[in-house]
Amino acid sequence: MSAARYEAVIGLEVHVQLKTRSKMFCSCATSFGAQPNTNVCPVCLGYPGTMPVMNREAIRLTVLSGLMLGCRINPRSKFDRKSYFYPDMPKNYQITQYDQPLCLGGGVEIEGAGGLATVPLTRIHLEEDVAKNMHFATCSGVDFNRAGSPLMEIVSEPAMHTPEEAVAYLQGLKQTLMYAGVSDCNLEEGNMRCDVNVSLRPAGATALGTKAELKNLNSFKSVLLALRAEIERQEELLQAGGRVVQETRRWDVEAGATFLMRTKEDAHDYRYFPEPDLMPVVLSEAQIADWARGLPETPRQRRARFASEYSLPEYDARVLAADKAVGDYFEAAARGSKAPKIVSNWVMTEMLRRLGETGQEIAAVKVTPAALAELVELTEAGAINSNTARELFGELFANGGSPRTLVETRGLAQVSDSGALQALVDQAIRENAKSAEDFRGGKAVALKFLTGQVMRLSRGKANPQVAVQLLEERLKR
Repeated sequence: MSAARYEAVIGLEVHVQLKTRSKMFCSCATSFGAQPNTNVCPVCLGYPGTMPVMNREAIRLTVLSGLMLGCRINPRSKFDRKSYFYPDMPKNYQITQYDQPLCLGGGVEIEGAGGLATVPLTRIHLEEDVAKNMHFATCSGVDFNRAGSPLMEIVSEPAMHTPEEAVAYLQGLKQTLMYAGVSDCNLEEGNMRCDVNVSLRPAGATALGTKAELKNLNSFKSVLLALRAEIERQEELLQAGGRVVQETRRWDVEAGATFLMRTKEDAHDYRYFPEPDLMPVVLSEAQIADWARGLPETPRQRRARFASEYSLPEYDARVLAADKAVGDYFEAAARGSKAPKIVSNWVMTEMLRRLGETGQEIAAVKVTPAALAELVELTEAGAINSNTARELFGELFANGGSPRTLVETRGLAQVSDSGALQALVDQAIRENAKSAEDFRGGKAVALKFLTGQVMRLSRGKANPQVAVQLLEERLKR
């Protein structure tokens, strides 16, 4: 995009499926992966004469999300009917919230090119999810298992201007909701989905241009690439003298472009009116305060606490707090260790590397936090050297167990006794006379080679610092 001529304006509508055991207005299960059309009943299938019953837990989780994001909680909200006719909506209307949502305002902290910033929110409202359309080679089907699941819609202000800012917003929002424990936020399973509104305006203008909506983007990468492609499409259209039409478009990964789905509806097209079968939601100040007392710390609060409580650099604190489960693991290990910075190093290097290679979640790894703390203790005490520690970590990652037990049963303890190492030092010098002479001649690199020979002869058990000291003493005689 030519920054000199146009500015992109981006707003996001993020749909987040709440972590409840039952659906929004019936008792059907919300479990993912069930056989199609098995978690259904007359209510979520929209049979005539059925009556919705509100899920109190969904209300609570939505309010918690709003409190975590700094929203104002509406003491009186209501549900509305949004009429539209798609195969994935069994009643031909959706129960949602229109003019009186549960949460208003708030914001999501992001780290952009200019440092920390806050993207303001318009609202958070609660609604029922739709079914899932499934397309096959010769036919299509509809799975209603998802229909009626509690769904938050989090609407941002049109306050972002680059695809990178939009992705940072999504990541920050997901991070906060994971900390709140309100959703799994798993994009692959569809319990966090994103619609993006984007328009262009002349640089320096304040009025918004005509927007296009990109529907159901299900990964950070797809948001980034779809926005780049759509901004480029709109710019080329405007530069050629055309005009942008308000419409809904889809992202085609293979083509690397967006394509028209339908013209974009306005609010009046949905014929909103109050849901006659549900009473308004009235929340007392005492109820909201009671839920607020149970709030967990925010990602920002955890970063600050990691830095102060465990004396971690800001970078470490940010990496560890980025994923709640990783932060939980680190903290459990750090509390059992006298060297939290060393624990941090292990988690950020060996642990995250192996998680990336295997695709595992940290909550499922076989290296317990207590085992990692024990491994750090053995290394810091000089009982094992760093090479042995890394080998042990690999075995613990694969099979679990106690580092101390493995060291004792396999005889892996580091040899630091100078008397025990002296014979190996003499052997290394004797078998590598040229390297010994090179060191005496001023080639410092030869000492590293000789140290490696001592490590080899000791099968990795020698204390490298002691080996270096003995080699230097012996070679300088």
